[in-house]
Amino acid sequence: MTDQQWNLLLKTIGGEVKAPLPVGFIIDSPWLPNWYGVPILDYFSNDEIWLSANLKAVREFPDVLFLPGFWSEYGMCTEPSAFGVRCTFPRNEFPHAHKVLLPVDDIDSLPSPDPRTDGLLPMVLNRLKLARPRIEDAGHKIRFAVARGPLNIACYLVGTVEFLTMLMLDPAKAERMLRKITLFLKEWIDLQREAIASIDGIFLLDDIIGFLGEDEFRAFGLPVFKELFGTDVGVRFLHNDARCSVSAPYLPEMGVNLFNMGFDITLNELKTLTGNRVTLLGNIPPRDVLAAGTPQDVKRATTELVRSLQDRSKVILSCGGGMPPAVESENIRAFIEAVGGN
Repeated sequence: MTDQQWNLLLKTIGGEVKAPLPVGFIIDSPWLPNWYGVPILDYFSNDEIWLSANLKAVREFPDVLFLPGFWSEYGMCTEPSAFGVRCTFPRNEFPHAHKVLLPVDDIDSLPSPDPRTDGLLPMVLNRLKLARPRIEDAGHKIRFAVARGPLNIACYLVGTVEFLTMLMLDPAKAERMLRKITLFLKEWIDLQREAIASIDGIFLLDDIIGFLGEDEFRAFGLPVFKELFGTDVGVRFLHNDARCSVSAPYLPEMGVNLFNMGFDITLNELKTLTGNRVTLLGNIPPRDVLAAGTPQDVKRATTELVRSLQDRSKVILSCGGGMPPAVESENIRAFIEAVGGN
């Protein structure tokens, strides 16, 4: 992200309204490799390909805020790998983190990983360090420390059904597990910030909070996210494209000031739920419109989205969730053109 783009992001979060409205997309391994023309495994295992793919995106669409920008990741395997999970990397399919077959009674034996040395984390950070001079030569800077959220990681370690059952039947054990993961995430975020001085944002991704009722969210979600976002940075960004009507009213209390949601809720509804205190990144359907639709379909949906807004402050136009696989450049251009015309 360039200095100009970063300042636009900060001003939008501060409530300034620009015409046309800003456009932003979360981009990572589900979209970038095949859009660039390489298998996913090549993107993960070759730093030059990774960098070239990201540079091509920012050069082809210079007016788009690509978030988090130059995302160094290994899909869902990144953070779980530090806990010792087995990771599978097919040549041109998404990687998979296999759950640890850990007896519930043995949760306390989970390791406390060191993000400096454990799993894929050293490779993630070292890739950024090595690429940083060329990223900055291209006029961009690394702006975000990025991590999967604590409930998301917990489900990758023991299984989603098993973890949600633990929340209900053994909440004390679930809380101890989340405490261990949260402490690890704080160290991981701090390590990224210490290594790269230009970082002034935190980006956390956690869809599991969308599966919780309000009581469970207040007990298990709200405290850990308040702790993780309780840092003096300019942007505190959360992605949850599962249900968010339960957690959305708590986003300001969590410290979130930028939120990417699923497409099953309107921006107007979210503005009401958040008291218009959070900048919203969305919200046309990602798969059925942005990826599978024609450029005309994308223009129509985007125009309807813009014209539906009752308040254009604190909005960055995007899709509901990250950029999905198979989105063609023509559809991205159609999205940008539709925003510019409204």
